[in-house]
Amino acid sequence: MIYQGSCHCKAITFEVEAPEHIEADYCNCSICSKSGYLHLIVPLKKFRLLTGKDAIATYSYGSGIAQHTFCRVCGIKPFYTPRSNPDGVDVNVHCLDTEPSSVRITEFDGRNWEKNAHTLAHKSRSP
Repeated sequence: MIYQGSCHCKAITFEVEAPEHIEADYCNCSICSKSGYLHLIVPLKKFRLLTGKDAIATYSYGSGIAQHTFCRVCGIKPFYTPRSNPDGVDVNVHCLDTEPSSVRITEFDGRNWEKNAHTLAHKSRSP
């Protein structure tokens, strides 16, 4: 299924191919818990930025691998390149404009990232 998504002000729009019934991860790490991010990690080829390349700002910390992208206008973080899957894209399910049929949420212990990151590695691989 192709989902349409955007930041709050619609300066950034995108589409992502994902199953009708989404499996998302809720992470308790410092940045995800503060931003309320709900993770849908997909292979890069299943994501397409439609508009807003110039509206995207990037924030990185720690290892510098994760590229946290957000809208320069409204501040919303609709997607980013995750450290766990640098070959993929992590879409914020809360930023999907197309409503999924269902969302099953799995808890991810990001506070202990180094110990648990390997459980996410498969998510950016194509079936």
